[in-house]
Amino acid sequence: MENQFKEFLKAEGYAEYTPSGNKSTVYDYIGRVKRIIEWENITWELLKNNINNIICVYDIGGEKEDIGKKSHNAYINSLKAFQRFANKF
Repeated sequence: MENQFKEFLKAEGYAEYTPSGNKSTVYDYIGRVKRIIEWENITWELLKNNINNIICVYDIGGEKEDIGKKSHNAYINSLKAFQRFANKF
């Protein structure tokens, strides 16, 4: 599912590499989703099936909102991108 998410992000127009060749948003979002999967002790499939509940935990008012806000909201933004992916499949 990780590779499918990667292809989805690329199709959505997220950058895979910066102009200087460094990894960009695609890899950042994948890495953040993987960390959340580890923290929640779930699989990609369980995340997909429970994405709406997980987003509530990391979004405004959720018990892990402080994590969702880290790095200019990168964690919650990566989850919301994954939610769009999950809703397509």
